[in-house]
Amino acid sequence: MEQITSTQNPKIKHLLLLQQKSSLRRKEGLFVVEGKREIEHCISSGYEIDSIFTISYDDYVINIRVPYLTMLLSTPLVYEVSAKVYEKIAYRGSTEGIIAIVKAKQQNIATLGVNLPEKPLLIVLESVEKPGNLGAILRTADAACVDGVIVCDPLTDLYNPNLIRSSIGALFTVPTAICSSEECIQFLKEKNIQILTAQLQDSSLYYEQDMTKGTAIVMGTESTGLTDIWRKAADAHIRIPMLGKLDSLNVSVSAAILMYEAVRQRK
Repeated sequence: MEQITSTQNPKIKHLLLLQQKSSLRRKEGLFVVEGKREIEHCISSGYEIDSIFTISYDDYVINIRVPYLTMLLSTPLVYEVSAKVYEKIAYRGSTEGIIAIVKAKQQNIATLGVNLPEKPLLIVLESVEKPGNLGAILRTADAACVDGVIVCDPLTDLYNPNLIRSSIGALFTVPTAICSSEECIQFLKEKNIQILTAQLQDSSLYYEQDMTKGTAIVMGTESTGLTDIWRKAADAHIRIPMLGKLDSLNVSVSAAILMYEAVRQRK
């Protein structure tokens, strides 16, 4: 096992570039996962580990849960780094001293459709901008046992470190797909899944809509909302009542309200 004590080591520079540049992540099909819990979720979801960077090899072996030891110990590239190097590559301090470079998966809508139940609950996000919002939505989707999250025409990539961190690994536990809005609409129509668009105009209150059937809740950006292609494709428009002076909620908060209304109806 190689030991790394310099922040100028080429492997460390490469890891930092993967954290910073989405273009490099796409080109190489690699991304960075930080923290024991997140790496465990990653492995259990079938992702392949490329390499491991740990501040203490002995501690990393002791702290990772037994079901994942074989997978991690079979990783061909394990590097023990100094505290100084780990401080350089870690986004946050409380990550148990372990970071992995992971091989990306193709997350297409056809794959998502293979294992859907008869009456799925899906969250569709059009042109989501902020990694933190998408991560928070994935975290709630995991808690609500949503059957899938579809990101249409994304403005951030799913392997952004901020997204992975804010989702606390839910990116790996929630079935997720990326596609265009046109592809998604066609998919939902073919699967006979009703499309409910969250919008203020020409809409009914969200709790008045039946969400017990196959349902896709579609949300746009906080600044511009949904584009016309979704408004026209919708089976119904729903809204959350706004009783104050502002006319919108954070998209992750809105998504949580709508997801749990579906959970309530499906009890």
